[in-house]
Amino acid sequence: MPILTDDEIKMLINAECHDPFIYLGLRKLDEKNLIVRTIQPFAKEAYLITQDKKIKLDKIHPSGLFEKKIEGTEFFEYEFEYVAQDGHKWRTVDPYSFLPVISEYDRYLFNEGNHYKIYEKLGAHPMKIKGVNGVLFATWAPNAKRVSVVGNFNNWDGRVHQMRVLGVSGIWEIFIPNVVEGDLYKFEIKTQNGEILLKTDPYGTYFEVRPNTAAIVYDVDDKHKWQDEEWMEKREGINWFEEPISIYEVHLGSWARKDGNEFLNYRDLAQKLVKHVKEHNFTHIELLPIAEHPLDISWGYQVTGYFAPTSRFGKPEDFMYFVDVMHQNNIGVFIDWVPGHFPKDSFALGRFDGTALYEHFDPRLGEHKDWGTYIFNYGRYEVKNFLLSNALFWLEKYHIDGLRVDAVASMVYLDYSRKDGEWIPNKYGGRENLEAIDFLKQLNTVAYQYFPGILTIAEESTAFPGVTKPVHLGGLGFSFKWNMGWMNDTLRYFSKDPIFRKYHQNDLTFSLLYAFSENFILSISHDEVVYGKRSLLEKMPGDDWQKFANLRLFYSYMYAHPGKKLLFMGAEIAQRKEWDCLHSLDWHLLQYEPHEKTSVFLKDLNKIYKKYKSLFEVDHSYDGFEWIDFNDTENSVISFVRKSKNQEELIVCIFNFTPVPRENYRIGVPKKGVYQEILNSDWKEYYGSGIDNPKEVYSQDVPMHGREQSIILTLPPLAGMYFKYIIK
Repeated sequence: MPILTDDEIKMLINAECHDPFIYLGLRKLDEKNLIVRTIQPFAKEAYLITQDKKIKLDKIHPSGLFEKKIEGTEFFEYEFEYVAQDGHKWRTVDPYSFLPVISEYDRYLFNEGNHYKIYEKLGAHPMKIKGVNGVLFATWAPNAKRVSVVGNFNNWDGRVHQMRVLGVSGIWEIFIPNVVEGDLYKFEIKTQNGEILLKTDPYGTYFEVRPNTAAIVYDVDDKHKWQDEEWMEKREGINWFEEPISIYEVHLGSWARKDGNEFLNYRDLAQKLVKHVKEHNFTHIELLPIAEHPLDISWGYQVTGYFAPTSRFGKPEDFMYFVDVMHQNNIGVFIDWVPGHFPKDSFALGRFDGTALYEHFDPRLGEHKDWGTYIFNYGRYEVKNFLLSNALFWLEKYHIDGLRVDAVASMVYLDYSRKDGEWIPNKYGGRENLEAIDFLKQLNTVAYQYFPGILTIAEESTAFPGVTKPVHLGGLGFSFKWNMGWMNDTLRYFSKDPIFRKYHQNDLTFSLLYAFSENFILSISHDEVVYGKRSLLEKMPGDDWQKFANLRLFYSYMYAHPGKKLLFMGAEIAQRKEWDCLHSLDWHLLQYEPHEKTSVFLKDLNKIYKKYKSLFEVDHSYDGFEWIDFNDTENSVISFVRKSKNQEELIVCIFNFTPVPRENYRIGVPKKGVYQEILNSDWKEYYGSGIDNPKEVYSQDVPMHGREQSIILTLPPLAGMYFKYIIK
């Protein structure tokens, strides 16, 4: 007769036991006996194996529940041997013979929201316990009725490896012997209403190639021997606010592809991309979201595997190699990070344990209708901990140099893209998402604390105050913010026929009213060249020559304007078509002169930008900028000075936004001396018309623009020029 009751047997074989460790494994039965039990649906026989005994267990249910009463009270080491219907035999150490691994202190920190390395506890972790090799599986599902690990090692059967819940923490864990790196797994969750959910691991570090969605047991530690010590050490001491930052934004899936339109892997991309980025003198790359995602056309912004570089391009160590190669070549690596929302895919985070766990249940708080996604519940400590530890994970394990945080405006405002009645005010009646704001402040605080020298960059499209103000002064604490206002105004201006530009010069000058209110990055990102917005080249008016001239003028104006720089891939070859995430850039365009010379121009522009401190050292203060003239609307000409900390280092920048050359054009200059032309976007080597000035222009004692000194120039059509001041 079974010792278990019918209800207990039913609970075990139906996998509805909240804590199977009470019943399974070797347990004390009474004062004189032990009891051992196991579930193995694929066995017709089961045996208890010790050092000197082999005891056949009683099969007490046809679903594969076995038990045996053992005389004595001394616990002992044992294994199970199973015999399948076809006679196949296999052995394993009993997973229910191990004590809990995740400590009470770990659980306390996690439930408090402050376990910054929780990724070392939750997920799947190969380890050895009591001399036994296996994998510790753990996940957070506080409202589940039961959680099991299923995988190719147990025929995806949720009855075999039912997990234990650790007190009131909501964490479930089990150590499974004989599971090895490379095995596939998911979590099978039975909800309180009996629904079965098959969920991928939120903390998984490696996944099957889409469309498959199982996690892969993988230890990312010690897979790659880093060789970027020099970069990492140097990074800590750099004041990036006073350094040149020129970012090349890249979507790895469409930067370049193999014949047959197949993806390159991380290692091939590393070699090809590092050469290209170095040739064009960019200082950093920024990758569109690299975390695992199921849908190619989401560009990575619909993340389902927050702790895993996508397997589309290779293994985790391949991505480590990619970052390492960049660092060895003095190129920083930023990644897009997406804490603002996540997709509703049934296998991922949404309704993870049958309840709104990572998200809010109320759609007025928990859903982005525009994007069809869920919004994280930043007020739930464990959710905040998930995101904080994820940010730190990329910085630690992959040596990432900074996080560009996506859609910050959607996070900080409760009414973002919502009509009246579609959102819930905060406790003070306001529209600010107080929990999200606190989360972002904590993110920036801990990121800088643990990884000095990294940067955080906000994609924030509103006038939310203090985005780049330090947390201790009441700000959000980001290093930089994308200047979306500058981008919109400037592209709107450049899209106009030059004959009308004189009526819209304020589109160019308005940005200088707020240019130093935040630490800005001037961003021309992927968002500006999709969905019918046209490529940068095709935004420009005029015939083909004028389009290219306008493009070079735009770049020269952008690089002279205060703020760090970002350009999306394809800008350097004057891509004609809109960006297509499913195909490579049109590299064949470089066989044509205007495209090839645009590439040369951008190489030189970045080189000049990095060389002269006046263009980058004082980017975030009026001390680094001075207008010469912004009132010449009739000629559509503007001029200004960029200055470094050294007052003798300055560059005069002048721009002619019409296709009409301007001869004998006089502008006032700050100092008496010589002004040496270091850049002219109309030079013939850049596909310009070749209208030029003497390489050295001497100032004259003729007052102009409120200054005692002035110079006379010939302004080429649709051109930008930089003149470096030289004392003579």
